[in-house]
Amino acid sequence: MSFQQGLSGLNAASKNLDVIGNNVANSSTVGFKQAQAQFADVYASSLTGAGSSQVGIGTQVLQVAQQFTQGNISSSNNPLDIAINGGGFYRLSNNGTISYSRNGQFQLDKSGYIINANGDRLTGYSANASGVLATGAPTDININTSDIAPKTTSTVNAVLNLNSSNTAPTAAFDMTDPTTYNNATSVTVYDSLGNTHTLETYYVKTAANTWNVYAAGDGTAIGYTPPAAAVPVGSVTFNSSGALTSGSPIAIAVPTTTGAGTPIAVSMDYTGTTQYGSAFSVNSLKQDGYASGSLSSFNTSSDGTIVGSYTNGQSATLGQIVLANFTDPNGLQPLGGNEWAETAASGPALVGTPGSGQLGVLQSSATEDSNVDLTAELVNMITAQRNYQANAQTIKTQDSVMQTLVNLR
Repeated sequence: MSFQQGLSGLNAASKNLDVIGNNVANSSTVGFKQAQAQFADVYASSLTGAGSSQVGIGTQVLQVAQQFTQGNISSSNNPLDIAINGGGFYRLSNNGTISYSRNGQFQLDKSGYIINANGDRLTGYSANASGVLATGAPTDININTSDIAPKTTSTVNAVLNLNSSNTAPTAAFDMTDPTTYNNATSVTVYDSLGNTHTLETYYVKTAANTWNVYAAGDGTAIGYTPPAAAVPVGSVTFNSSGALTSGSPIAIAVPTTTGAGTPIAVSMDYTGTTQYGSAFSVNSLKQDGYASGSLSSFNTSSDGTIVGSYTNGQSATLGQIVLANFTDPNGLQPLGGNEWAETAASGPALVGTPGSGQLGVLQSSATEDSNVDLTAELVNMITAQRNYQANAQTIKTQDSVMQTLVNLR
């Protein structure tokens, strides 16, 4: 009798419609992965293990397999919307319970942790105050929103051109009298508290290819106290081709009166400075200090590194997101809420940084759309409906056959 076959076909077609309906319902769910009902035929077995009949007894749903193919990437305005382009899952923690997701819609909670809509915390590598990542076991990522500490200036790189045609001044150096020096320039430097100070340097030609360098900090002479005779902080010399030969770097102690405690020890590096027969010029004047700054924004790079930008123009590493992959992603247990749990069938999580191994890269201010092809699902729905009708027709036909047998006289 084909009632069993028809009934199993009805059950299978109904299950297939359930799967298709769930796909359609989640066609706009971020990070959703469509499922596919997979079927297998059924044969009766004898006591010896061999099939007792060449005619099958119907069909069964072998498994509902999720398709972990890539969804489209859509842009967003939230820097904490992060899309995975390639393989891998976000590793999430809920009080130590680990789950995995492809939904990259995150936000900051009041404690600075990156969380999803379920309140699960995104995990990765934390960074210390110096921006060094602790690449051991992944932990809950916490964004440090405190101000970045100031950095004392230690080096000033000055690339100048001193005019070789200048003549040496006849009077002794006096920083208040421009006729006693050939050229001057200044640069802002920072003390240990982030306060700014102006370091002024003066250049006085003393002989062919030789220049004395005088300095002042915030208008106060360095190295001597007026009205005592001026003392240079150093001198630089050049060869006949105009290249610097000696005198660099020059150590300068810039005094502070803002509570920083000690003078700013500045190394004045003149590498690249020349003496040519052209006008004095400042080609580059860079220092390595900065004031304190507040966190203004942050973004995530393709390798998962979270970089913060501060109001003082500096940037620092705040953490790094890790991804996890599995030998058999179809072995993961769906938990709902766009999350899965590891099982024995999936194998253990293979954790690494984005872009390494078979893990994909990350894209900030973007989300991964559902991979459901709505047009294909509607066509599948029609096919499943026809399958249901066809199986119902086999039952109807078998019923007609039985009715004919019953009516035999």
